[in-house]
Amino acid sequence: MASTFTCPEIPAAEIISILAQTGIATLKPEDLAAPTAELMCSLYANFLSYLDPLGDDLDGQIGFGALELLENPDNHADSIRIFNLYRKVKDLLGSIRFGNFTLRDLLKPDARRTGQILSTIVNFLFYREDKLNMLQPIVDQFPAYEERRIELEEKITQLNKEILDHEVACQMEEPIVQELDAEVKQLRQTIQNYNKQQMSLKALFKELKDKNEAINEKISHADFVLSESAQENSKLLSKIVQSPDKLQRALDEKKIKRAEIKNSERSAMQIVQAKTSTLEAYTKAFDKMSKHFAQVQAIQEQRCSLTRRFTGPVHLDNA
Repeated sequence: MASTFTCPEIPAAEIISILAQTGIATLKPEDLAAPTAELMCSLYANFLSYLDPLGDDLDGQIGFGALELLENPDNHADSIRIFNLYRKVKDLLGSIRFGNFTLRDLLKPDARRTGQILSTIVNFLFYREDKLNMLQPIVDQFPAYEERRIELEEKITQLNKEILDHEVACQMEEPIVQELDAEVKQLRQTIQNYNKQQMSLKALFKELKDKNEAINEKISHADFVLSESAQENSKLLSKIVQSPDKLQRALDEKKIKRAEIKNSERSAMQIVQAKTSTLEAYTKAFDKMSKHFAQVQAIQEQRCSLTRRFTGPVHLDNA
C-alpha cells in the first residue's frame, strides 16, 4: 500500500464493505444511491468518533454569550448540533485535501458528491492504517503504552461518573433554582411597586413644598399687616383728644382687630407645623423605602450569583 495519500474514486460496494469492516456504518447500496441528511449526519459523526474516540462531544453546548443572542435556545438544539458536526467534518476533510465540503453536502446530500466524499474518507482510512502500521514497531518499544491506555480509560470512566453526579446534582438543585426564580420575579414586582410609591411620594413632597411656600407667604403678609397695625396704634396713642370715650372705643376696636390678627397668625403657624410634621413623616418613609430597595437589589445580586454557581458549565480537562 502506498504511503502517499491519494483520493481515487472507489466503487460503492467497496465503500460499504470498508465502512462495515471498520465499524463506522452499516450501509446498503440504496443508501448511497439516495442518501439522506439523517444518514449522513450519523455516518460523519461515527467517522469522527472512530478517528478520535476521546474527542469533544458533538452535541456540546454553546456558550452563555451566544445563548443571549437567541430568544429560545432550546429550539436551536438540533441546528447547533448539526452546525458543530458540519464544522468538524469540514475541518477534517479540508486537512485531507477535500476543501469544498459545504452544508448542502450534509443536509441535502447528492449521490455523486456523497460518493466522492466517502471515497476520500475511505482512502484516508487506508492511508491512516498504513501510517499506523509503520508506527507500530515504534509503539511496541514502549510497553507502558498499554498501562497508559488503561489509566486513561479509568480516568475517562471517573470523569463520566463525575459528569453523571453533576447532572444528578443539577436535577436535585432544579427546585431550588425554580424557587429562586419565583422569588426574583416577586422581588421585581415589589421593586416596581416601590418605584410607583416613590414617584407618588415625590409628587406629594412637591405638593407639600408648594403649600409650605404659600403658607410662608401668608405669614409674611400677616407680619406686614401686624406691623402696619402697630404703627396705626402708635399714631392713635399720640392723638389723645378731649373725648376719652371715643378714644377708648377706637382703642378697643384696634385691640380686637389685633387679637384677630394674632389668632390668624397662630392658626397659620399651627398649619405650618402640621404640614412640616407630615413632610418629615413622608421623608422618613421615603428613606426607609430606599433602604429596603437597596436590600432588594442585594438579594437579586445574590440570586444571580447562586444561579451562575448552580448552572455554570463544567469544564473537564482533556486526557
